[in-house]
Amino acid sequence: MNGPMPSREAYASGAFVLVTAACVILAALGFEYLGGYLPCPLCLQERYAYYAGIPLTFLGLVLLSAHRPNLAALLFALVALAFLVNTGVGTYHAGAEWKFWPGPQTCGTIQAIGSTGGGLLDKLDNVKVIRCDEAQWRFAGLSFAGWNAIISLLLCAAALRAASFARQPG
Repeated sequence: MNGPMPSREAYASGAFVLVTAACVILAALGFEYLGGYLPCPLCLQERYAYYAGIPLTFLGLVLLSAHRPNLAALLFALVALAFLVNTGVGTYHAGAEWKFWPGPQTCGTIQAIGSTGGGLLDKLDNVKVIRCDEAQWRFAGLSFAGWNAIISLLLCAAALRAASFARQPG
C-alpha cells in the first residue's frame, strides 16, 4: 500500500462524475440518433470533455482502490480542468445562440437527409444546414449548449471535490 485509505467522499464524488458524465453523453447520442437532433461542430466539440472525462474518472476511481491517492487526485484535477474548459465552450455556444456575440464564421454542418438517389435538385432538397448560432431545442429557456455549460460546471466542481478528498484519509 502506498498510503492511507482514501475517503468515501472521494469515491462518492468520483462516482457522481462518472455516472453523470456517462448519462449526459448517452442522452446527447440519444437526442442525435433517436431524436434526430443533428449536432453542429461546436456541439461535437463539447463532447470531448465527456469522451476524455469518463475514462479518466474511471481510472481515477481504480487508482483510489489501488491506494494511489496522489495519482487519482491528479486525474480528477485533469477531469475538472476539462469540464471547466467545456463550461466555457458551452457558454460561448449558448451566447452565440442567444445572439449575445457572433458565433464562429465557419460553424455549420451540411447534412444530407432522405434518399441519395435522383438529380442534383433532388439532392439539394434533402440538405439541412446545422448552424452553431441557432438552437435546435430548448428546455426551461436553455438550449443543449446552455444545459451543457451548467452540467459541465457541476461536473468540474464534483471532480475538484474528488481530487481534494482523494488525498485525505478516510
